[in-house]
Amino acid sequence: MSTPPDLGFVHRFVPAPGGPGAPTLLLLHGTGGNEDDLLPLGRAVAPQAALLSPRGKVLEGAMPRFFRRLAGGVFDHEDLILRTHELAGFLERAVGRYGIDPARLIALGFSNGANIAASLLLLHPGALRAAVLLRPMIPFEPDPPPDLSGVSVLVAAGRMDAMVPPAQTERLAAILASSGADVEVHWADAGHGLLQAEVDLVRSWLERRAPAGG
Repeated sequence: MSTPPDLGFVHRFVPAPGGPGAPTLLLLHGTGGNEDDLLPLGRAVAPQAALLSPRGKVLEGAMPRFFRRLAGGVFDHEDLILRTHELAGFLERAVGRYGIDPARLIALGFSNGANIAASLLLLHPGALRAAVLLRPMIPFEPDPPPDLSGVSVLVAAGRMDAMVPPAQTERLAAILASSGADVEVHWADAGHGLLQAEVDLVRSWLERRAPAGG
């Protein structure tokens, strides 16, 4: 069952199969998703990790999101900032509640979830050890840029994605890299949906950067 929002978000926490010492994946769903959507993906790419999956608190019609938008690709900047700070607060409380090692906390976000994960990197650069951003856009242009030294980021983009222009992907990668992050960008012959080859890529990337045991 999902956990009531006593930590600020309705969410699920799935302990690591092997017990303490494994990384924790913060799973951030896309528009219309919920706390269950990315659990299978999380387990597929990180079989030994703990999974922490909150539900976005903003509704667009009946569809949960992590922050409001004014139109397709046009974000409500003020709400984005507010919701990013809310998510950071949730992570702080979840670390204490579930015994999560904050040095082994990795975000995996898709679409709207990838956008707030990118915002979290820019506004709370110490909150994540690494991030996998699936079909992200630029949340905002940071001024000044944060210090993301020691943070690894995988950006997965689709060459035929009608929702995310290539320039958005390239600019986001440049922002993260110029802030000190180790950024890898992968382009797939795909639209907004993921290919199985990309799932395999994410698993391999995570195995290199966050081995299950340490």
